[in-house]
Amino acid sequence: MTFDVEIPDWLHPLAKASDDVDPNQLSRFLPPDDPSVRKSAVLILLAEGNDGPEVLLTERAWTLRSHAGQMAFPGGGADPEDGTGDEGLVRTALREAEEETGLDPAGVVPFSIWPALWVPVSNFGVSPVLAWWREPSPVAVVDPAEVASVHEVPISALADPANRISCVHPSGFTGPAFVVDDLYIWGFTAGLLDKLLLLGGWRRDWDPSVVVPLPDRLVEAAWRSEGRRPEDVRRMTAIEHDLGGEHKAHGDKSEGVE
Repeated sequence: MTFDVEIPDWLHPLAKASDDVDPNQLSRFLPPDDPSVRKSAVLILLAEGNDGPEVLLTERAWTLRSHAGQMAFPGGGADPEDGTGDEGLVRTALREAEEETGLDPAGVVPFSIWPALWVPVSNFGVSPVLAWWREPSPVAVVDPAEVASVHEVPISALADPANRISCVHPSGFTGPAFVVDDLYIWGFTAGLLDKLLLLGGWRRDWDPSVVVPLPDRLVEAAWRSEGRRPEDVRRMTAIEHDLGGEHKAHGDKSEGVE
């Protein structure tokens, strides 16, 4: 759904495409009808930077039990005080973003909410809240126990075919990924960014048969989140690199949001 708010012209295509977006277009994983699924929201915050539109991303702390070290949108689980419905989702996304990056919510204009998507490994039903950063405020790591770094990444860099790859998830799933400078963006976040580029009219043709294995520490963190023992983590890391070479050799195509 899309809110009736004033946004700049460059966001109009994204807002229009988001108005009635099919959740199956965003991901093959949709929340099951199960009360155990935890409601959450992430903030896809877009601003006009020096080189065009930018999106705010965080690097999750490497000490976290799940999704450690992964690039992510600011966000997290809903609190009772956030309320319910669309307003509650917006409050969750803004509250979490402020807690993680220190941004001033007063300068943020939410304009759309995508349908909730499911992250099976954590059993979260995640609602992406799209927003225009009308008045950008300083952002930085607030709590190092939650966030390792904060980045404003140009959309042009994400759309550049030279920065687009496929990666192999530890489960064997192959999905879209991005390598921008020293950032390796994969998993749920990369899947949403891929759809953001498409719906916003920014996507450029790229070659999904180019598979680049995850860096060792990301593979190890992913397997640790699965509760693997240290020796299993080392073994699965080696297998991950073998899979990367195999997929690249065979030219496998990437799929949707992980």
